[in-house]
Amino acid sequence: MEMRELTVVAGSFVGFQLLFSVASPLLSSAITQGYGRLPPTKLTEWNSRLVSTVHALIVGFFCLYILWFDDVVNADPVWGDPNLVKLNVAITCGYLLYDLVLLACNWSTMGDSFFVCHHLAALYAYGYVLTRGVLPYFANFRLISELSTPFVNQRWFYEALKYPRSDRMVVLNGVAMAVVFFLVRIAVMPSYWASVFATFGTQAFERLGLGAQVAWITSCIALDILNTIWMYKITRGCYKVLTRAGARKAKEGAEALTSSSDKKNNVNNHTD
Repeated sequence: MEMRELTVVAGSFVGFQLLFSVASPLLSSAITQGYGRLPPTKLTEWNSRLVSTVHALIVGFFCLYILWFDDVVNADPVWGDPNLVKLNVAITCGYLLYDLVLLACNWSTMGDSFFVCHHLAALYAYGYVLTRGVLPYFANFRLISELSTPFVNQRWFYEALKYPRSDRMVVLNGVAMAVVFFLVRIAVMPSYWASVFATFGTQAFERLGLGAQVAWITSCIALDILNTIWMYKITRGCYKVLTRAGARKAKEGAEALTSSSDKKNNVNNHTD
């Protein structure tokens, strides 16, 4: 790993820690009074999720920029010039290390084995990108999944502030979360794996060596399994919210119809 990437990893780690401990409390207190009324455990997770949202927006849009404009990486997905990709991956590695430390320090309240598996699988694969500069297109492509994270975090923020699940903003965010999560984590799987399979047997693939090949394929399989599990959970939650909202509207409509009928009967009785 070159000094530039190592500096970015370390700088990201420190920067996200400062955002968690200093910037998030100040910003959140200014945005909503509900932040100050949260218990300490929820304050910790609130700050963690705000950092998560900031990281997701940075690397997500940087990822799209590289996919759209970095012709060298797109032309040679295995050995193309990785400079911009390595910068984006270094930011993500700094965040993943920060988040692992945070989870370890707050395991009793925030511990999640799925997140630990996700982070370790990503660090394992991204280590090859940073140290050897290989697979820039594929490493960057995986980061597009971060664009769903802000919606997931916003759902938690609404719950922490005790917004009713029938609230319009909660429902809209839930639907957007399910749609975006599907688009950037599930719907892209066929395209991604088609690109992976297209490299098999090529000279570029053979140059990777067994270690990089195993790290690449196994980490991608693990991440896609986790994404599929999360998609299932999100779909179930979204279905429950939508059916609950539909039942509530039907009930309100029935009550309104009953009320209207009662008023009409009262009028008829007075007329008689």
